[in-house]
Amino acid sequence: MYKEVLRSIEGVDVYPIISLTIFGLFFTILLLYVWKVDNHFINEMKQMPFQDEKDSSSLKTGQS
Repeated sequence: MYKEVLRSIEGVDVYPIISLTIFGLFFTILLLYVWKVDNHFINEMKQMPFQDEKDSSSLKTGQS
């Protein structure tokens, strides 16, 4: 039944190509972001669950 419905839609073959392109672009951009992000930022985020509430507020305001 689903095959017949999809066959009746004109241009339905374009949707998988668009979806694959969006998927590829998203993960390429995500990979580039992870590769370029500063290691200091990664270490701050890694330590965040172990900090007290007052210590984590200094990260938001930029205070040491």
